[in-house]
Amino acid sequence: MTLKKIISLLTVAAALIFLAGAGGQRTSTVKREDFGVADGQRVSLYTLTNRKGVEAKITNYGGILVSLKVPDRNGKLDDVVLGFDTLEEYVKGNSAYLGAVIGRYGNRIATGRFTLNGVEYKLAVNNGENALHGGLKGFDKVVWNARPAQRRDEASLALTYLSRDGEEGYPGNLAVTVTYTLTDNNALRIDYTATTDKDTVVNLTHHSYFNLAGQGKGDILNHRLVINADRFTPVDAGMIPTGELRAVKGTPFDFSKPTAIGERINDQNEQLKLGKGYDHNFVLNGKMGMPRLAAKVFEPTTGRTMEVWTTEPGMQFYTGNYLDVKTGKGGKAYQFRSGFALETQHFPDSPNQAAFATTVLRKGSRYRTTTIYKFSAR
Repeated sequence: MTLKKIISLLTVAAALIFLAGAGGQRTSTVKREDFGVADGQRVSLYTLTNRKGVEAKITNYGGILVSLKVPDRNGKLDDVVLGFDTLEEYVKGNSAYLGAVIGRYGNRIATGRFTLNGVEYKLAVNNGENALHGGLKGFDKVVWNARPAQRRDEASLALTYLSRDGEEGYPGNLAVTVTYTLTDNNALRIDYTATTDKDTVVNLTHHSYFNLAGQGKGDILNHRLVINADRFTPVDAGMIPTGELRAVKGTPFDFSKPTAIGERINDQNEQLKLGKGYDHNFVLNGKMGMPRLAAKVFEPTTGRTMEVWTTEPGMQFYTGNYLDVKTGKGGKAYQFRSGFALETQHFPDSPNQAAFATTVLRKGSRYRTTTIYKFSAR
């Protein structure tokens, strides 16, 4: 046998070993398909798949995470985020912000007003007298430019959008990039960056509703939750923080140890009554700007576990108290408390509350945050 043939055989053998170790998939992949038309623009659906077969589908309309398939303790993949089958349904019926990128400002700003550099700005009001999740047409309702990329150990989709000066009442031309990355350790990482040509306020987040038993498979009340927070921000009747940082100890808001979401959700507690359940910002322990564990959720029937890691100072825990979707994916209905959201963020109404960490982005500075949703099973 010649040396050239030996080398050729060794090369083939090495390739076969590599493919076997990678589950038959040489690299993570990104595939694009047409998803329809919104605002007169073609919209795409991108499928990110890692080498273990975990799959995330994302559309550049609203930056929406349409589906996320992760394994249970037996290796069975199931979709764990709520959503719709078609673009038309997202355009016409996504009042719950299922799976969307939220901006310019996630959560509420009281009376839709704030003052910056001595100038009062009046925002679009869409939640009683308050501004919520960016206004009447926030980032969840625009078509983003998309740039997919893939490497051997991860697949990503970078979404960019230019929010014009005055859009929904906010100052400054804000250039935003949101990058979804699906890694080989079954984590979906979301990196947010932004720059502005005028001082403004920014608070971006992600608004998936999770059900680790599988989307459309009942309520989420038996999920076991841990939140790494000693305090939360109580709210008034308009769901605006009062400014107090209240200790969770001795209250239904104490998730320092694994606790079923439904264990205390109906307690006779003023804050639970105001939110119709949990809809509150938690003050995360640890140093802001450094990735740290914010929450961990375990679903006992499937063994699925989700960890949330973030650089943000806060996280909104919402238990789907107003969910009423008659037809979601696969014809399934999403009723009261059939999904939960863990929205990493700066605190609600920060532009009007000097004691909270600032959400002001100065001209020439760069906004940068990261949140990771990591999945496993036991």
